[in-house]
Amino acid sequence: MTAKTDLTAARVSRRTFLKTSAGAAMIAGTAGSLALSTRAKAATGLVALVHTQAAGDNGPIDSMIAALKKLSDEQGFPIRTIYAQDSATFPTIFETLADAGAEVIVGTFNEVAEPIKELAPKFPDTKFIQIFGDAFEPVMPNVVTVSYDYYLGCYLSGLFAAKVSKTGKIGYIGGVSLPPLNADLNAMKAAAASVGADKSVTGAFAGSFQDPAKGHEIANQMYQDGIDYIQTDAAATDTGIIQAANEVDGRMVSAGSTAQFKLGAKSVIAVVALDFGQSLYNEVSKAIGPDFKAGHLSTGIGTGVIDFVLSPDFETAGPADLVARAKEVWPEIEKARAGIIDGTLEVPFNTEL
Repeated sequence: MTAKTDLTAARVSRRTFLKTSAGAAMIAGTAGSLALSTRAKAATGLVALVHTQAAGDNGPIDSMIAALKKLSDEQGFPIRTIYAQDSATFPTIFETLADAGAEVIVGTFNEVAEPIKELAPKFPDTKFIQIFGDAFEPVMPNVVTVSYDYYLGCYLSGLFAAKVSKTGKIGYIGGVSLPPLNADLNAMKAAAASVGADKSVTGAFAGSFQDPAKGHEIANQMYQDGIDYIQTDAAATDTGIIQAANEVDGRMVSAGSTAQFKLGAKSVIAVVALDFGQSLYNEVSKAIGPDFKAGHLSTGIGTGVIDFVLSPDFETAGPADLVARAKEVWPEIEKARAGIIDGTLEVPFNTEL
C-alpha cells in the first residue's frame, strides 16, 4: 500500500469513527492531541486553532492562543487548540475538525494553504481562516486569508536603528528566507540608506522559527563584528537573539512582540509588533458574527495589528545615553509612520535578495 493510500484510508477511518462512535474521536500528535467528544460534535460554535509552530514562544502562537481563549470566555463558545507539528497530519486534523462540525477553523502560516484549499469546498458550512497566508485565486466563499505588511514596521525599525546605532552597523535575523521576510530585510536596508551611505544592514536567516540556539549563535557573531542593533523576525528563535543581546551592555535588539520586553529590559529597545492575537480576535469575531467576508485581508501600519513601538522597560532600565538618544529621534520615527499611513512615504516591497 502506498503512503497516499495509507493517508486516504486514515481519513476514511477517522470520518467513520466520528460518525459512528458514541465515545470520543482522537488524533494523537507528536507534541499535543486533539480530542473531540460526541457532545462537542453536537454543539454549535466550535472554533479551533491549528498552529504549526509550538506554543511557549512569547510571540505569535502564545498570543493567538490567549486571544482565542479571551474571545471564548467573552462569548461562550467551545474551542480547541492543536499543535500540528507534522505536515503529513494537516489534512487529517482539518478534516476531523470539519467533520466534527467546527464552525470556524483557524490555521497558521503558508504551510496550511493546500489542506484548506482541498477541504473548504467539501465543508461549506465551516469557515476557514488562514493567518499569514497569500490570497486564494479564485476566492473561496468560506475562506479568509490574512497577510501582514510587516515590512513597513521593519522600515521604521531600520530608520530608528540608523539614528540610534553608535557603530552604524545594523543586523537583521529572520527565521527562514521567504518573500515576506526578504521584504522585511530590504525595507530595513532602504531605511538605513535614506539616513546615510555610512549605515549598513547585514541580514541572516536561522533556517528555523524554533531554534533559539541558532539565533543566539548568529546574533553573538553579529555583535562581535560590531553590529550593535539587531531586528528579529524569527518567532521562537528570537529568544536566543535576545539572550545574546543581554550578555553585553550596549547591545540593542528590536524584537517582534511586546511580550518580549520582559526578556531584555536593558537590551530590547523596541519591537516591530505584529499582534497575531489581535488579528485572530478580529477575524474570528467576524466569522462567528454577521460581518464575515470571504477573501483576502492585507494588514498594515495603523490597523492596531502592526506597529513599531519603544519598550517602556528599556526607557527605565536601558543605558541612559541610548534611552536619551531614542527619545530624541522618536519624533522623526512618528513623522515617517504618519507618512506611511497617509501615503506620502512609499516603502518598496522588494522580495529579491
